[in-house]
Amino acid sequence: MPPALTTDLTAALRPLLAELHHTPDLFQTWDAHLELVAAGGLVVVKSKRAKGVVDSLFWGRAPKATENKQLPEATAFAAIDRFLGLGAHLALSDALPEGTVLDETYPHCAVKFSYRKKGAPKAKSLSMIFIGFNDETDAMAYAERSGDTLPLVTSRPLMSGKLHEWR
Repeated sequence: MPPALTTDLTAALRPLLAELHHTPDLFQTWDAHLELVAAGGLVVVKSKRAKGVVDSLFWGRAPKATENKQLPEATAFAAIDRFLGLGAHLALSDALPEGTVLDETYPHCAVKFSYRKKGAPKAKSLSMIFIGFNDETDAMAYAERSGDTLPLVTSRPLMSGKLHEWR
């Protein structure tokens, strides 16, 4: 079965994270943990609001560096925004098999995000690992090369034990 593109999910997530970054007071609660690996570097966004208290940490590691450094919030969110703005995305449907690693040539981002906007009847959550590409052609070529070694999403909506689309 061919892999399913998840660009619609990243397109919906992008303005939501921008809104969280620029106008967090629209949200009653949130718990965001995003880890982006791109060009050999790492960017991590961890932010949580519970019971009116916000706790956030933004850090990263430059390519070939061994030490993590704190990042400005704007820098961390800008890196995530650039990733989500790529032309196509595939997603993993499950954890990687033992010993398998993702190709660092392609940026990938683990997203675990739950939130409830003020006045919303219930919270929403998303837990996925996305791989970014310039366009659909690149994405499908990558999926073909990876064959059965990567558990790519083939049917949507994704609902597994640990990873899921919006619910």
